[in-house]
Amino acid sequence: MNRKEIDEIETYIQQFPDNVQEILRNIRKLIKENAPDAEEMIAYRMPAYKANHKPLVYFAAFKNHIGFYATPSGHSEFKDELSKYKQGKGSVQFSLDQPIPYKLIERIVKFRVTENNEKSKKSTKIHEMIFSLISLIPWIVFSVLIGRKLIQM
Repeated sequence: MNRKEIDEIETYIQQFPDNVQEILRNIRKLIKENAPDAEEMIAYRMPAYKANHKPLVYFAAFKNHIGFYATPSGHSEFKDELSKYKQGKGSVQFSLDQPIPYKLIERIVKFRVTENNEKSKKSTKIHEMIFSLISLIPWIVFSVLIGRKLIQM
């Protein structure tokens, strides 16, 4: 995370009233504590976090609510607990006139970190398998060429 990205997030937060700034800073802190290796940036004009080069969560402030975006899988995993909030596919709205469910947000972030880590491990294994197969190509070509020469003899 570089200084420019920190300034962008703080600049984003500072455009809102004090009470909303406090909520946004709490959410930001919660994400950073539970996803310390996540990359922080502005994406889609809102604070965004990536882990293992994949989207983790986003959040944004609006006139009457905080939007929290944890991808469809993050929301489907907590569908019962999120059912009392207005939702879209991969998004939830926490009304500013109700307590913000920080513990729930924390659990969602932890879930998404685990999910991204598991996907990253699978991706790494697939890349290792592909690399192993690619490294065999010269030997296969060599074997074919030797086989042809033996047949021609």
